[in-house]
Amino acid sequence: MLADILAQLQKQASAGESGVAAAFELNWQSLEPEAQKLACLLSLFALAPIPWSLVESAASASSLEFDLKANCAVLVERYLLQELAEDTYQIHERIRELLQQKLEDLAQADELKRGYCQAMVAVAKNIPQTPTLIDIAQATLAIPHIEETATVYQAWLSDDDLIWPFLGLARFYEGQGAYAQALPWREQSLSAARKRFGDEHPDVATSLNNLAFLYDSQGRYSDAEPLYIEALAMIKRLLGDEHPDVATSLNNLAFLYDSQGRYSDAEPLYIEALAMIKRLL
Repeated sequence: MLADILAQLQKQASAGESGVAAAFELNWQSLEPEAQKLACLLSLFALAPIPWSLVESAASASSLEFDLKANCAVLVERYLLQELAEDTYQIHERIRELLQQKLEDLAQADELKRGYCQAMVAVAKNIPQTPTLIDIAQATLAIPHIEETATVYQAWLSDDDLIWPFLGLARFYEGQGAYAQALPWREQSLSAARKRFGDEHPDVATSLNNLAFLYDSQGRYSDAEPLYIEALAMIKRLLGDEHPDVATSLNNLAFLYDSQGRYSDAEPLYIEALAMIKRLL
């Protein structure tokens, strides 16, 4: 199938770029509106294999209520979509570019983008803080599409969902000990939260704490400590001195000191965190 698509594109390209666009336009005009909407939704996905379950989730979140499989078959027949394996698809780079242009003319463009983001956030939320090999295997095909959400479609993430793609990506890589690959996502989480919410917000504190934890895991204790301290102070300002998140932050700072053998610094924080958890929970 891929060879057919590429051969078709190369044949069209012999007439120049205008020929490719013209051939695509004729193909596009012959599609029913439902197939056009599905094609536009698919153009949001990264240039990587697309599991059909992700398409269904994004379509549901976008309120697309028509026969997805039937329209998918049409797109495959028209060389707008490649079927890699059962329930796994991919779009050619040039076709994706042309479809994204059509997406911007679609009245439902923002709704499709928000639905796509919601579907990817749902996958990110299912990646545990300490993923097993099974968790990692289940999430692997979704990772490029979660990355697309975090980098390209960040503006269509709700405030509540903003940092979740970054959290899921970082957990995915940290769970494999790939700290260098996790680091950019921890840093971008902090940057995105500050850009949208300012310097005083629970998601900023969470991102500070997560970045500190990554530094801690790498043995970068001097980098981790000021971030833990800043996160603790911010959480106290935002949530008060008596809150479970304060106890967690105290415990994290104590663990950092413990890791360095600074037991006299760690002990009072552990004791304070334990006492607070008992009072609150």
